[in-house]
Formats: sequence, C-alpha cells, structure tokens
Amino acid sequence: MIGLTTAVVLAERGRRVRLWTREPAERTTSVVAGGLWWPYRIEPVALAQAWALRSLDVYEELAARPGQTGVRMLEGVLGETGLDEVDGWAAARLPGLRAASAAEYAGTGLWARLPLIDMSTHLPWLRERLLAAGGTVEDRAVTDLAEADAPVVVNCTGLGARELVPDPAVRPVRGQLVVVENPGIHNWLVAADADSGETTYFLPQPGRLLLGGTAEEDAWSTEPDPAVAAAIVRRCAALRPEIAGARVLAHLVGLRPARDAVRLERGTLPDGRRLVHNYGHGGAGVTVAWGCAQEAARLAS
Repeated sequence: MIGLTTAVVLAERGRRVRLWTREPAERTTSVVAGGLWWPYRIEPVALAQAWALRSLDVYEELAARPGQTGVRMLEGVLGETGLDEVDGWAAARLPGLRAASAAEYAGTGLWARLPLIDMSTHLPWLRERLLAAGGTVEDRAVTDLAEADAPVVVNCTGLGARELVPDPAVRPVRGQLVVVENPGIHNWLVAADADSGETTYFLPQPGRLLLGGTAEEDAWSTEPDPAVAAAIVRRCAALRPEIAGARVLAHLVGLRPARDAVRLERGTLPDGRRLVHNYGHGGAGVTVAWGCAQEAARLAS
C-alpha cells in the first residue's frame, strides 16, 4: 500500500517511476488489511494524525467511485472511544460524529462515518493508476538498495527494511482475521480491550465480513491459528450474535511492519544518490498512505 501510493504520487508529479516489488500486490501484507481509516499502532501520534487527515481528503474523493477504487464512506462505531479522544485533531473533519447510543454499543463509543477500503479492489486499482501515469511495475527481489539504477531511490519495503537497510527497529506485529459470509451486517465496529490489548472488529466488505483481530508482537508465523480464529469469532459474536452462525470463507494472517516511529526521511546511498525512507507504519499504513506519499514525494524532489 505504501509503495504503490508513493509511486502513484511521484508519477503523477511527472517523475519517471519504476516500482520493484518482491511480491505482486495481491500477495502482500496490505491485502490482508481490514481497510478502515483510523490511526492504529503507529508513532509518532501527532504526525500520524496529520498524515491521516491528508489521506482522508483523498479517500473522500475516491469514495465517489467505490466500484472502481474500492473506497466507501461507511458508518460504524469506535468502541471504547470518547469524543475527547478525537476533539482537536479529527472531530471537525468528521461530519455526524456523535456518542454511540446504548443500542449501538454497550459502553463508551463514537458513531462515525469513515473510509473503509476494500483492499482486494484498491491495490489493483492503484497499480493501474500508476501504469496510466507512465510508471512501470517489475516483480523483483532486492538485496541492496544501491541495486536500483536511478538518481533517487525510495525505500517502501515495510518489514523487509529490517534486513534490507538493515533496521532492527522494524518488528512484526502479527494480525489474524477470519473472513465469513455476511449475515446482514451493514455497519462496522471496532472495540479495543484496554486490559487484554485485544481489538475486536467486524468490517463489512463487498461479498464478505472481515472479523478480527490480533496484535502479536514479534510473531513471525503466517499460518492461521485455529484457536485464535475461534476466539475472534466468539468475541465478534458477543457483539453481534448472528456472526456465530456465519459460514467461514477464509483465514488470513498479515505481519504489520511496526517501529517505534515511522521512518520518513531523506538520506543518501554510499555513492551519494538520494535515498528516501518511507516505512514502519505499523497498523496504519492504509490510514496514512497518501499523507506519507506526499511527504515522501517532497523529500524526493
């Protein structure tokens, strides 16, 4: 997501862009993302919020063409979140934001209308937008950033930066999802448990409902855990009982590229060429993608 979005911004600003990717977009961590716009597990908070608002501007425009872009503006509940937590950075940008009623959520929560992105549609759309802007995409593994024969190299390698830079500060945060047939749920819900650190959510995407989630730090396994999957379904069904009987369609696992702070900065390669880092977005890559891409493009100029 970060790499494609950055490449699109650069290409549409007139730069010649070659995107090298080890895996096609359909096989990356980004395709596993639930796709809800909201800062999650990302530092520094103030910068993340600014990048998120710049991205919100773009998603609101893309939501006018949901069938093409995969972006919809959809209402739902941010559980265990009060108005004071969004006042001052996002409240003015979220029309209709209000406290959730008891019928909507049995606890403190906010009713909000946010972008929800279907990544299975959005990632291929981004790739086509890049190609339309004159960029190229090549499936190629990289072992050294200096391999790129270009005056400017932009590093959007996510968790791969741990070995490629190398940057041991980049760590995986494992997320597991369960995909089920949608039993008729039209609004999303996200609720964090402060005591356990677990986040329970269900996100209605076209033709399916995504259930989550987990945040296991330093866990590298991409194999779904049946016990974890069962616990996810139980937690979601506790909020919406009809989920309990929904037919399971798939199990997904992704490794979020977490870091103590996003690395979005300019540097140089050993031969003096310009290098721009844009990685370490944790669980908020979708949320901040356009804001970070715009900043990366500025640093690359």
